[in-house]
Amino acid sequence: MHELHTINGYLLDQTIQMGTDQLTQRTHSKQQREPVPDSPTNEAKSRNPVQYMLQKQRLICLAIGIFTAALFFNVFPKHSPGHDPVIVSDSGLPTRRVLYEGGGNTNNRRYERRGVKPMTMSVPLGVKRKSLRIVVTGGAGFVGSHLVDRLIDRGDSVIVVDNFFTGRKENLAHHFGNPRFELIRHDVVEPILLEVDQIYHLACPASPVHYKFNPVKTIKTNVVGTLNMLGLAKRVGARFLLTSTSEVYGDPLQHPQAETYWGNVNPIGVRSCYDEGKRTAETLTMDYHRGLGIEVRIARIFNTYGPRMCIDDGRVVSNFVAQALRKEPLTVYGDGKQTRSFQYVSDLVEGLMRLMEGEHVGPFNLGNPGEFTMLELAEVVQETIDRNAKIEFRPNTEDDPHKRKPDISKAKELLGWEPTVSLRKGLPLMVSDFRQRIFGEQKDGFGTSSA
Repeated sequence: MHELHTINGYLLDQTIQMGTDQLTQRTHSKQQREPVPDSPTNEAKSRNPVQYMLQKQRLICLAIGIFTAALFFNVFPKHSPGHDPVIVSDSGLPTRRVLYEGGGNTNNRRYERRGVKPMTMSVPLGVKRKSLRIVVTGGAGFVGSHLVDRLIDRGDSVIVVDNFFTGRKENLAHHFGNPRFELIRHDVVEPILLEVDQIYHLACPASPVHYKFNPVKTIKTNVVGTLNMLGLAKRVGARFLLTSTSEVYGDPLQHPQAETYWGNVNPIGVRSCYDEGKRTAETLTMDYHRGLGIEVRIARIFNTYGPRMCIDDGRVVSNFVAQALRKEPLTVYGDGKQTRSFQYVSDLVEGLMRLMEGEHVGPFNLGNPGEFTMLELAEVVQETIDRNAKIEFRPNTEDDPHKRKPDISKAKELLGWEPTVSLRKGLPLMVSDFRQRIFGEQKDGFGTSSA
């Protein structure tokens, strides 16, 4: 029995040894048949030399293709239809094709030497005008809301940006639900990102009552707000229109005031937050134009009246109309001999749109050269509303200009614009709106009385 166990153990050991020898032999033979490659390149060559050569040729062809395409687009630059090419100025900075008011003919000759015609905004007969995407800052205000009406009627898409300090949602309520209209509550002192073709920058309180309420905020709106909107115009390549004011002339020593007059402004007075703020805004606008090639327009707006004015904003027309409707005395400051020129809001909107669509930078005076003393204006209000209205004299306010009358010959010549609505024709339209808002008569969606 012991011998049997010994034999079985011996046989088992021999079997294990034979299996181990066979496994070792197979491993060695496999290694001899498949030598270790020296590198991945050699492995690729040894496995499929034809595929390796094709791979090399593809890389060469790709490099040749990229070089050919780059050469083609450099020799034949792409011009998309309707695109306004940028021209490099003499200083080496890009600038779009605009005309400086002081030397339009010189610029024209310079463009002709380069083989480029000056830009025109006219649309050929039979060609449908392209719809634009336009932002209007301060678009819920008096002038801004009337501008929005015109742009929407023209077929453009309009984005209104307003913080509602002086603007009112009611001025735009008839556009709610229109897919081409957007309203954003936003203060232009903070940056905003939008994709637009044009920027009408109207945001700023324009009446003494409002801009004196917070003078630091007023000058920030004029300076920081204008910087933000110019920055937006630079980023998206939009055309920018600044609504400046006749207050940049201060208490003028020139009469009537032409755009070449530099003004007589008190830089430390109670009105300087607005006057100097607008002067700085004009400076920024021209610096962006000259230095960065931004397309800009500047309008200097004179006294404007019409529906949707703030009732108690301290401006003379709204003051007189509201006082006459309420059977209060008409307050005349000073001796009443200081003069103003009054344009109806529809005339101003027409001028702003012509300026934006035209070729000229500006600045342009936009106002009605019909000049009235404060006493003459009070008499027109008496004739229109209440012949028995009394006139009450009060001390004049500080830094109040004595004369204000625009010279609009430049706008007539270069924009083909002049006001068409007289004071006696436009004032009753404003009175109807004020009567509805003061006495609460019902109004339809378009701001007209239906009582």
